[in-house]
Amino acid sequence: MADKHTADTDHTEYYVISVAAELTGMHAQTLRTYDRMGLVSPMRTSGGGRRYSQRDISRLRTIQRLSQEEGVNLAGIKTIIDLTERIDDLEDENARLRERISRSPRRGGELVHVPRSTEIVTWRRRRGV
Repeated sequence: MADKHTADTDHTEYYVISVAAELTGMHAQTLRTYDRMGLVSPMRTSGGGRRYSQRDISRLRTIQRLSQEEGVNLAGIKTIIDLTERIDDLEDENARLRERISRSPRRGGELVHVPRSTEIVTWRRRRGV
């Protein structure tokens, strides 16, 4: 395809809007609308032209599926996408924290479950210890 190019830095293929529209079966104006709404954010050239990555194409196909097959409106799709990204971010953070915990030495204590309680407990350090 003559309309795609490869970024020199990461070897990711990017597509101009006409090719992205063809790959997704959408009109280019629809892609522009989705960009304005924040549903998809393609890379921009220095001249302002949109360049769609394979990830963007995948997201556009997901938007199309949710809209056409599931009957979700665009506001709902935006919420689904935002929450899905948030879940992915939290899962990545959780994995990093678990890895960090597994690498850190134990300090003689252990984690225990403390059920919720309305009881107030005051802890005071014993003197001389």
